[in-house]
Amino acid sequence: MTLETPSRPRSSVSPLSDPGARQRLLQQAASLNEQARVAASEGDIDASARAILQALDCERRAGGLGLQVLQLIKPRA
Repeated sequence: MTLETPSRPRSSVSPLSDPGARQRLLQQAASLNEQARVAASEGDIDASARAILQALDCERRAGGLGLQVLQLIKPRA
């Protein structure tokens, strides 16, 4: 069994400049989760697994949008 990475459309608009990008990704993830549930109930495990992986990718990308804070902790000598 080989796993293929789903192709992602390239956009000229930066996700950070699109305030609705996070919401759209989360909605797409919810839709994919529903597709996975239906496919699993029909016994199509391969399609269900693909939809789950795509949903997880959408959730991961949605989590990476927005403001990022990097904290550097320096140990005291």
